[in-house]
Amino acid sequence: MIELQHITQRYRTPEGGEFLALDDVSLTIEAGEIFGIIGRSGAGKSTLVRCINFLNRPTEGTVVIDGKCLNTMSEAQLRAARRKIGMIFQHFNLLSSRTVFENAVFPLELAGVDAGAARAKVDALLDLVGLSEHRNKYPSQLSGGQKQRVGIARALANDPEVLLSDEATSALDPETTVATLELLKRINRELKLTIVMITHQMDVVKQVCDRVAVMNKGRVVEQGSVIEVFRHPQSETTKALIGNIMAQRLPPFMIEQVRAQLRAGGSGEPAHVLRLSFVGDEATRPVISEASRIYNINFNILLGQIDEVQGRGFGTLTVLTACSNDVFSGLLDYLRRHNVTVEEITDHVL
Repeated sequence: MIELQHITQRYRTPEGGEFLALDDVSLTIEAGEIFGIIGRSGAGKSTLVRCINFLNRPTEGTVVIDGKCLNTMSEAQLRAARRKIGMIFQHFNLLSSRTVFENAVFPLELAGVDAGAARAKVDALLDLVGLSEHRNKYPSQLSGGQKQRVGIARALANDPEVLLSDEATSALDPETTVATLELLKRINRELKLTIVMITHQMDVVKQVCDRVAVMNKGRVVEQGSVIEVFRHPQSETTKALIGNIMAQRLPPFMIEQVRAQLRAGGSGEPAHVLRLSFVGDEATRPVISEASRIYNINFNILLGQIDEVQGRGFGTLTVLTACSNDVFSGLLDYLRRHNVTVEEITDHVL
């Protein structure tokens, strides 16, 4: 549905220099998926989303939407193409002098749609987003979550094929964020829309996205299915973003306790600190206790958490064990046979 090919965006600075906002970004987004683009502030996410609908014309590279290249379009063709790309914003961007209904119908008025057809369309959309009873209220009378639902209804008015969400949940409280994400999942499922989620929150990605691209300093540093990115984060940026919601690093006091424990005397066998990742059924299977019994070794659990990613159980566990090299080799083989991802972090701790 969306193909970004070698997108580069340069800006002139007031001092006459040059700022590279996007650096050779290439992404393919499939029809009907929810694709996350995540990064810290300043990573280039919002610039990239504005390139997707050509509100920013990239300095280099091409944007192809549903097989049509936006670079070669006239302004009239671009306006028509943008009507098939809906957008929702962090701060809602509602017109304060218009009611809920009037805000949602605004794109249809601009497109010259017959008033009766527009009314029927918007009535159905307000029902979809749960705002029918608020249709005559003004934005000042709405909660943040309700304002965002108006924004979603407005974005859907022209029957878009693509929905761009630029930090749409960042201004919402946690409970409202969950409700908004559930609504977007429902829209994706029922309307078969391709949704691009721009966010700095990994918690948003793990709840709704099928695949994700991680950005840092204008470049894509990692991309893949959400579950694989969680299991095998490659970049330091990704590890830090995951660490914001699932503890990845041992706190300093824990590291000192482990070192003190080993200095006080242990089994005499080599010590190993392992970070284990479990997905699906393995997250609830007693793999550690089974391994302890089979190999006659003890595990000291240092850190652990189980969460849900893409509707599947996902767990991480950091453990300390000491055993001979032969036993350790057998242990690693056993864990991997049971689909446990193993990362040895001994050197970082001891």
